[in-house]
Amino acid sequence: MVEGPDVSVVLRGGVRSRSEAWEFVRWFADAWAGRPLRPEDGCDEEELAAAEADLGFELPAAVREGYRLLGRRDDLTRQQDPLVPAGGLHVADAEDGVLVFRHENQGCAAWGIPLDRVELDDPPVLMESHRGWIPFLDRMSLAWVELVLGESLLASDGHYDACELPDALLPTLRARYARVELPDHPLWASEGDSPLRWYAAPGRLVRRDGLHEESWVHARGRTAADLDVVRDDLPGPWVC
Repeated sequence: MVEGPDVSVVLRGGVRSRSEAWEFVRWFADAWAGRPLRPEDGCDEEELAAAEADLGFELPAAVREGYRLLGRRDDLTRQQDPLVPAGGLHVADAEDGVLVFRHENQGCAAWGIPLDRVELDDPPVLMESHRGWIPFLDRMSLAWVELVLGESLLASDGHYDACELPDALLPTLRARYARVELPDHPLWASEGDSPLRWYAAPGRLVRRDGLHEESWVHARGRTAADLDVVRDDLPGPWVC
């Protein structure tokens, strides 16, 4: 058995509050990314006040706290579908307006908070794609956890791989990897590749896209050896 941090254990019981989200992010930065969060990893009060002045309203507490904690930590927030810098927060021209905080790397999707919920401390998050704006997660604090997992999963450091998982291997996935207690949420690319579900074991993280036959799985190991264990556990047609 490969030893190492287990996301499913840390997130056992789910993310029930903003404080639990920040506890997880701090743990993940240290245990997975290999460097504890530092004060310089977050945006300062001057940046956030300037962003609020440009927008004309106060940011929700869950947005402010997340940016204060890791708004400048690129390895956790800007690998694939980047977090918008604090100075780039803007309102999209949706029917009632959406505060956009994240973009897909080629501009195919965006994530944001509906303006009619922006006064809440931990508001719901929408995602925009070719389907328009649809529900993503019901709390911004959950979206921060998903952001950190998603951006770290797809980092180009040699510890990532993907494959179309044959149905015959699904029992193995469920037996050897615990379901991470995050709510189902959609993938921007297509409705058929939703929902996204996360699984983990010590030193290993797996995301399954959709519930159809031979759905794609994306895997990350904390080390190269951890990733090799995933490939051995799930001997599908891995890309790398």
